[in-house]
Amino acid sequence: MNEDVVCHDEQGVARLTLNRPSSGNSLSLSTIQALHSHLDRLAQRKDIGAIVLSGVGQRIFCAGHDLKEIRERDDAEFFSSLSVECSAMMQALQSQPQIVVAAIDGVATAAGCQLVAAADLAIATTRSRFATPGVNIGLWCVTPMVALSRAVAPKHAMQMLATGELMDAEFAVRIGLVNEAVAPDAFEARVSQLAGQIAAKSTFTLATGKRAFYRQLQMSTAEAYEYVGEVGVRNSIHPDAIEGIQAFIDKRPPAWRGRA
Repeated sequence: MNEDVVCHDEQGVARLTLNRPSSGNSLSLSTIQALHSHLDRLAQRKDIGAIVLSGVGQRIFCAGHDLKEIRERDDAEFFSSLSVECSAMMQALQSQPQIVVAAIDGVATAAGCQLVAAADLAIATTRSRFATPGVNIGLWCVTPMVALSRAVAPKHAMQMLATGELMDAEFAVRIGLVNEAVAPDAFEARVSQLAGQIAAKSTFTLATGKRAFYRQLQMSTAEAYEYVGEVGVRNSIHPDAIEGIQAFIDKRPPAWRGRA
């Protein structure tokens, strides 16, 4: 059984933990496949509203691809396969019906930084650091660039890609790579609070909203308004919207049906 990624869930929140501390929680091919497999399985869970993605330990969230594995294989075919598998997994984070929260305590570099950029939300500790350092070893971080350049302003993305410099958590918050940075002793409580707050919502509404959010970003303003109008109609007649409005009127907690 692959233990590269550990999964457990409680009260509507699933936690996926990268579990390769001796390799900096790096993304070997088997780790990428395990993570993607967990995401596919969780996508079918109608009771899960949020996924927290973290790395074991307090030093490295994820050091990117496993360079030892790449060096040992040392062929274009393997690197091509690795790139395809990793890209598919990163895209699965965005197509996931649940809200994905990256929880970073430590260093997130290269594909590890890509995980942060690809997640819907990100909470970091103040001691966390972020980089796309491929340029330092002669490799432009091409796949991390895709997620990074869509998460932050182009000049900030280029700054990280061209310098390979480790940036602190304050910089990551300022450019929008992470939502907030908290003290290490408040980190777990904040991550749990945020994930729990999201998971308490209707899983139907979360999935509908997340899908609409990313789709409308790719449209013109006029197309986006037309599209969300259609989404809004479908959303408004769902039992959870009807229940939510009635619960608000009755001043009681709603009883969600969730994704059918």
